[in-house]
Parts: sequence; C-alpha cells; structure tokens
Amino acid sequence: MFSKACEYGIKASIFIAINSFENKRVSPKEISEEIDSPTAFTAKILQALVRHNIIDSVKGAYGGFEIDKKRISSIKLSQIVNAIDGDKIYKGCGLGLHTCGEEHPCPVHDKFKVVRTELKDMLENTNLEELALDIKSGVAFLKI
Repeated sequence: MFSKACEYGIKASIFIAINSFENKRVSPKEISEEIDSPTAFTAKILQALVRHNIIDSVKGAYGGFEIDKKRISSIKLSQIVNAIDGDKIYKGCGLGLHTCGEEHPCPVHDKFKVVRTELKDMLENTNLEELALDIKSGVAFLKI
C-alpha cells in the first residue's frame, strides 16, 4: 500500500521519536540498521522528512536526527506519508488503472473508495507519540 520509501520513513520517524523521548539523537547509520534500510536510501528519506519539518537535523560531532518532544504528539502519520509519497494513496485506483474514476470505475472502485477513506481517517488520526509509546511499552515492534 505504501511505497518502500514511505514504509522506511514511518519506521525512521518512530525510531527517532523513541530516542527523542530519551533526549538522544540518532545517526543515519543507526536509523538504517534499526529499520533494515540501505544507508544512502535512508539519508534521502531523512532529508525529505527534514524538509517537511517532521524531524530535525543537528550537525556536528554530537549531531544526528531528533524531534522536539513537545512536537511528537502533534505529528500525524498522514504528514509522514505526504512528505514521502504525496497524496496519491488517496487518489489512486485499487487496480492501478490510469482512467479509473466515478464516470469510468474499475471493478473494485466503490469498495476501494471505502478503504481509502478509512485509511485517510486512520493516518490523520494517528500521531507519532502513540506509535512510539506502543513500541516503548512492548505492545508493538519495529523489528523482531
């Protein structure tokens, strides 16, 4: 459903949030190892997240990536998805057709429209803090 870059962006944001709660900055290498992503690819994703003001980059010997603890609860999953994939997840055809729409629907158009609406609602109502806290408490996992 999400691009690989978007999956990595979500995982990286959660990992950075977890560390930010503990006042730790993380390097691109640490992030790529945690989310099982190539380092160079991870660096590009992190740049996009910085450009969209989702994460912060600190340069220097003690630099790395972090998120201000006060902002973690206000960052929605939809912001991360939009930063990496744009809004195509809300508009695309369930079968990948280019001409699918209300006037010329594909066979799954009406059913997929419901799924897209529920997905959009979930992304807009899920914040980074709740995901990070689920991992910290052991309810959810980024890596097994």
